[in-house]
Amino acid sequence: MTPVSSPVSVRILRFYYAATAIFLLLDYIFDINVRLAFLEAWPGWRALYYLFCFACLGLIVWRPALTLLVTTVESLLTLTALLLSMGIRVMSLSVTMPETGHGIITTQEILNFILVGGAAWIGWMRGSQALQAELRRR
Repeated sequence: MTPVSSPVSVRILRFYYAATAIFLLLDYIFDINVRLAFLEAWPGWRALYYLFCFACLGLIVWRPALTLLVTTVESLLTLTALLLSMGIRVMSLSVTMPETGHGIITTQEILNFILVGGAAWIGWMRGSQALQAELRRR
């Protein structure tokens, strides 16, 4: 599958992983973490996850046929971590949280949901379409 003949959604997913460099710069230079908001409190794990995202990019460049699988798995992993990290805070809402604003969902987390959710949705939809096409052929 060449980049020119690949579907637009697959090219979007590849760009999404290539944009990890931009997300990394936004995070470490401008302190705007919109890619890995669930790891905000753990900088070491965040750095490792950025490496994992670059590994995902390397894998989908090396084996383009794995783009949908890699994107779907990584995005669903990130969505799950976001849901857990936000859910724990929301469910353990203390009396001081509304007064101080600490522990409330941040704009960065919402943007992270939009980015990762969009990638997961594209990967899921493209994967479903490919599976349906394969089942029709049989």
